[in-house]
Amino acid sequence: MARSAPGKLLLTGEYAVLQPGRPAVVMAVDRYVTVTAQPSEHADVELVTDLLDHPVKLRRGPAGLTACDEHDAPHLTGALTHLKAVVDTVDRQRTEAGLPPVPVRLTVRSDLHRHGVKVGLGSSGAVTIAALRALGDYLEMPSDSHRQFRLGMLASLTVDAGPSGADLAAATWQSLVLYRSPDRDALLRHLRSRGVLETLNAPWPGLSIRLLPAPAGVSVHPGWTGQAACTSAKVSQLRRRPWWGGKDHQRFLNDSERITCAMAEALLRDEAPALLTAVREARLLLGELDRQTGLGISTPLLTALCTAARQAGGEAKPSGAGGGDCGIALLPTGAPVDELHQRWAEVGIVPLRLGPCTGGPAVAGFTP
Repeated sequence: MARSAPGKLLLTGEYAVLQPGRPAVVMAVDRYVTVTAQPSEHADVELVTDLLDHPVKLRRGPAGLTACDEHDAPHLTGALTHLKAVVDTVDRQRTEAGLPPVPVRLTVRSDLHRHGVKVGLGSSGAVTIAALRALGDYLEMPSDSHRQFRLGMLASLTVDAGPSGADLAAATWQSLVLYRSPDRDALLRHLRSRGVLETLNAPWPGLSIRLLPAPAGVSVHPGWTGQAACTSAKVSQLRRRPWWGGKDHQRFLNDSERITCAMAEALLRDEAPALLTAVREARLLLGELDRQTGLGISTPLLTALCTAARQAGGEAKPSGAGGGDCGIALLPTGAPVDELHQRWAEVGIVPLRLGPCTGGPAVAGFTP
């Protein structure tokens, strides 16, 4: 039973969306992670990825899933960490519902890597949602999108409570989303004390998801710097800066909210000039954050990516935490796309030929 989920690009709201209730605009893209669930014949759980030449076998125990072979423990990183978290969380859900665990083999195939290196398209969220869908089919435990997202968030929290969950929202609804994050620290405390089922059904203050139409009048062009970046490391660094929690932080949150809401309105009203303005303001805001904190959001390649987009008549910005990974350019209809890609290639930026995911709901305005 194979199920897929898309990757994502952040159009605006980086770092601000980490605060509960603060918004970001995130776009699901037409690159996917696919997870297949099958019976396991050799262990309680087997995890398979094309990045390893053998399956990682896990056993169930009082502390959850552990590697059968101690030499496999170091391999439980990246996608395998999130696959393990999904199975652990679903196991807890089934136990609380009086259902037994089931042996399972999960195989993951990702289009969100290039030559084995992630390109910053939200692979963690995509693999989590794809695994939940495949496992739900395999165990005959169907769920709607709202419950899938919540279960994915709970699984992700057991790995790292820092990220906002915007990648999970894009992967779940397969759309362009105006996303506001819940209080993940509070959810994690609730999960530890009350369990999966009660936390799934509890109120999640701060969470809001509104579907938006895909951009019209502009084309979207991501570019990869060839340099992998770690979002969780950037987030951890920022939280340790004196800037965090101060007046400049609050000003940044307010400016980001204004820009993000303006972008959402531009998408809803199909106003290409206003959308490009929002992208420009989002880039400038991230630049100011970088100057205030020394976080290293901008790199020479990301700067070159944005400069080339402006020279081609569009606007661009880093997408995500920065420090590498991707930037995203928006060009008005009729702008010289080939010229942009040539300029990128000349400085070592790889154009990623992808666009908005079209597999999700077409109705705007849904809020779970």
